[in-house]
Amino acid sequence: MTTRRASWRTAACVDALVVGGGHNGLAMSHALSQRSIDHVVIERGDVGQAWRSERWDSMRLLTPNWMSRLPEHAYDGDDPDGYMSAAEVAGFLSAYATKFAAPVLNHTSVLRVEPARGGYHVVTDRGDWHCRALVLAGGAFNTPVVPRVAAALPATVTQLTARDYRHPGQLGNGGVLVVGASATGLQLAQEIHASGRPVTLAVGEHVRMPRTFRGRDVQWWMQATGLLDQRIEEMDDPGRARRLPSPQLVGTPERVTLDLNALRQLGVTLVGRLVGVRDGKAQFSGSLRNVCALADLKVNRLLDAFDDWARSHGVAADGRDGRLAATLVDQPPRLGAAFGSDIRTVVWATGFRPDHSWLDLPALFDRHGNLLHDRGVVAPGMVVLGLPFLRRRKSSFIHGAEDDVRDLVAHLADHLDRTARTGVGLSLAAA
Repeated sequence: MTTRRASWRTAACVDALVVGGGHNGLAMSHALSQRSIDHVVIERGDVGQAWRSERWDSMRLLTPNWMSRLPEHAYDGDDPDGYMSAAEVAGFLSAYATKFAAPVLNHTSVLRVEPARGGYHVVTDRGDWHCRALVLAGGAFNTPVVPRVAAALPATVTQLTARDYRHPGQLGNGGVLVVGASATGLQLAQEIHASGRPVTLAVGEHVRMPRTFRGRDVQWWMQATGLLDQRIEEMDDPGRARRLPSPQLVGTPERVTLDLNALRQLGVTLVGRLVGVRDGKAQFSGSLRNVCALADLKVNRLLDAFDDWARSHGVAADGRDGRLAATLVDQPPRLGAAFGSDIRTVVWATGFRPDHSWLDLPALFDRHGNLLHDRGVVAPGMVVLGLPFLRRRKSSFIHGAEDDVRDLVAHLADHLDRTARTGVGLSLAAA
């Protein structure tokens, strides 16, 4: 205990500390500055580091450029209907940090956060900090989710996650199994197939969506109809709403729709969910047809809702429809593929999860290791940003940070005011 108290005394003190220098952390930094709250932003690399080093080369945003905005900062280029590359997103964030002189401490890794008198003790590889308020702004896409079946694959099979993948040149010759059919899985399957490698795509639950509908980007419809502003408390099943996969979209100059039918037409083999490995073969679920039928049903309901909204609001719609044909599935379904002959590489496009392993507060996690929070409020003086459907459907989007930050900075300011009045937030010199 004596050693720990000594380390607290030598820590630098700040009212609020933000972990993560991406769009969420920078938006919160701006909000804290607007309220004259002393703070620092801790970033493990450069601003927007994940966009610089953890995206494949051809990756682009799924949202058009006109949606890319942060408080007092918006896209101002000459291609509002285009889709930013990862490098362009990093530049967009760097410009924001420079514009408002965000107090970012770059190339600093948080090693541990633990409770301390009047707040939290933050240990980094460049010194310790004490803060009365803490913002977890590292985002939701830190650690690739790899299913347990990966351990059963033969040692001769090369395995990559979507975070490790950069371009097809990384892959050896032979067939490639892409596991996961959300936006990432579809894009990687298309790119790898174009390199001349046979590709099999394992498909589970997915969300179909056309790139454009009646002449407008589908994200225009999502925003105009209010779907992106839906709040988590409006959902019948909040947990499921937060677990929904990302829609099957791709950002291209031609605004093309990328779906399972498009991949099938190119020659990609569609199979059901990867359920096991036996005798050197991958085993696939036979439910592909039902999974696709459900996705077809849901996208048609969504487009019907867009049409209903347009009629009720007097919105003129382009005559082009944008409806998607029913997903074509081979019958009978393919239930297996041999590793070695059919598949030599597996690319896991099975999603990501946040990394809060440095948060030394076990009571804040459920039995599955998920951070517990109430619409972003984790504990008194601690908030999290950027998780899917945190407060609104748009919470994990770049433009979704503004509303969430406005709500959560109010919680932090109230906490700081209250602790200052009650004397709980005494400086460490008095500890």
